[in-house]
Amino acid sequence: MSPHRLARGLPPLVLAIVALLQGVGTALAGGCEDRRILDAAYVVCSFNPATDDLRLFWQGPNGRPLRTFDALSNALKAVGRTLVFAMNGGMYERDFSPVGLHVENGRTLSALNTKTVTGRPSQIPNFYKKPNGVFYWGDGRAGVLESGQFRAQKPNAAFATQSGPMLVVEGVIHPAFLKDSRDFKPRNGVGVAPDGTAYFVMTKGRVSFYEFARAFRDGLGVPNALFLDGGWAPGLYAPELKRNDRPGHGGYGPIIAVVE
Repeated sequence: MSPHRLARGLPPLVLAIVALLQGVGTALAGGCEDRRILDAAYVVCSFNPATDDLRLFWQGPNGRPLRTFDALSNALKAVGRTLVFAMNGGMYERDFSPVGLHVENGRTLSALNTKTVTGRPSQIPNFYKKPNGVFYWGDGRAGVLESGQFRAQKPNAAFATQSGPMLVVEGVIHPAFLKDSRDFKPRNGVGVAPDGTAYFVMTKGRVSFYEFARAFRDGLGVPNALFLDGGWAPGLYAPELKRNDRPGHGGYGPIIAVVE
């Protein structure tokens, strides 16, 4: 039986591990650090998709959601790999399944979500505060696109995760964000700089959506950035900062990770 036919029935994490074992490891060019951006405190983690082994995970070898960074770390250790960074990678349902698009190793495990929810802004869940978007990467390059643009352009994406709302679109802050908003919460998100660097940012306190968007656009020079989650949901695994956050809702769904 060919390797391709055999792979069709394997769980996503097993497929990811197979892909890892087929690749050649490279030294990390990035990492995480505490930074102040526009008078607010953040953790900023930067990685180069061309040299850092950036991955997306959801389910373990048993087909069930991994839910914690420890579970992912242990699964990787079992095959001689090391988890060096992880962050919750987008919004998920009560069963920890992705709300929107989820692509692992070129396999679409959850479809692009184009649903529209109407009502007062306070009644619309964050994912549906359009425009929402997709963080994707493959062939050593990463990007963030509004969901409609992603569907139209069909960029090469070995990995992709959908979330929302977009924080910044082509240098413009999401129109629904209010400069004087008092809605301060912990938040995390991702953006890709013009030089290709992927920035994963988590607040160390509470900020508004507007302030968070400005941290990407005006602080990091990122023209397109995507909100991953907020409130109790954000989580970070960064050994250099002694961070291994427990999930606030009983588990994480999609997990973005860098592996050695």
